[in-house]
Amino acid sequence: MKTKTTHRPTSPLRATLLAALCLAAASAAQAGSPPVITGVTAAQRTGTKLVDIAYTISDPDSTSINTAIFVSKDSGATWTVPATSFTGTGAPGSSISVTATPAAKAVVWDAGADWDGHFTTNCRVRVLASDSGPVAGISGGTYTMGDVNNDGNTIFEEAHLVTISPFLMNSKLVTGSQWNFVKEVYAQSNGYDLVSATQNAATGPSFKASSHPVQTVNWFDAVKWCNARSQMEGLTPVYYTDAGFTTVYKTGQVAPLVKPGANGYRLPTEAEWEKAARGGLSGKRFPWGDTITHSQANYSSSDSYAYDTSPTRGYHPTYNDGTVPYTSPVGAFAPNGYGLFDMAGNVYEWCWDWVGYYSSGTDPQGPSSGTTRIQRGGAWNHSARDARCAARYSVAPTVANSEGGFRCVRGL
Repeated sequence: MKTKTTHRPTSPLRATLLAALCLAAASAAQAGSPPVITGVTAAQRTGTKLVDIAYTISDPDSTSINTAIFVSKDSGATWTVPATSFTGTGAPGSSISVTATPAAKAVVWDAGADWDGHFTTNCRVRVLASDSGPVAGISGGTYTMGDVNNDGNTIFEEAHLVTISPFLMNSKLVTGSQWNFVKEVYAQSNGYDLVSATQNAATGPSFKASSHPVQTVNWFDAVKWCNARSQMEGLTPVYYTDAGFTTVYKTGQVAPLVKPGANGYRLPTEAEWEKAARGGLSGKRFPWGDTITHSQANYSSSDSYAYDTSPTRGYHPTYNDGTVPYTSPVGAFAPNGYGLFDMAGNVYEWCWDWVGYYSSGTDPQGPSSGTTRIQRGGAWNHSARDARCAARYSVAPTVANSEGGFRCVRGL
């Protein structure tokens, strides 16, 4: 998700429902070209409680964009007006196809349904374009999960058959820029307490640079961030604190419940992660084959493992700049067969599952309880052994350190 925010106020519009309506356009700015929103207009239909919102959008390097629309009652200080009733070609909650050529989009907000009886002279509308991608589609099917190469942990990494339903996965790790954008634009003003991955003198940086993966983020905050991102983009959150799925998980450290069929962002299950990491290959140690070098991943190389054939040893020479952590920009190495980057090395990735022995079946979720959660993929300061597709890492969900990050998935 690229993030750049600009505010484009217009002269006030006299209206019955909204005494004044000004506009703000937001698009995303990180590595790559951001989506660009221009020409935002809004007008209340005479004699109705409907607001017509129009804008143009373009993005040179994306074909699919998510949008979100926020309404403020206090000139943009907060964005908490309960605006959810949107329809039209540019409405939130659906993926919008865009090209480098600006395309006109139209949205109708039913303000009467969402905010009837309210009047303000300080109303603002913000349109947000979010490039989450690229996003990879992971095909469903049965594969052999676990240590198929007899690398020494045959009980904990026992090879077994698993069937996975198809799903979508962000091809890159969540970056520091993405983390801060969701936190600052939406989460902080909507009741979320994302307390890890905070940049300050006491805890140190939570990312090396805006294009590097966010780290020093615990499992609970990764889950809550997924919910905040979902709500920001008009999707149904996945994680809740009650069996009726009415209370979105936003605060504290609890084991949340997963709402069946929710279309929002979530952490991958361990079985989904390994299916994605293998990139369509069968029986290989790494996403690309059976050996590893620094030309393929950011990890700590040694001669302890025969399959570590890197001519350079120790930390990755390109990223060892003397300032920990030695992470690399997301996407710095070639992708696997599914178009996914950094599935080996850089930072570990949080998964949904509690740690436990494997079970076979369709879409396994892991044990129902436990004390530690799974991380996968290895890290900049870990060995080639930990970068294997089958390698499992057990971490308390409260832990936030410089070797742990995450990426998001969505169901189809």
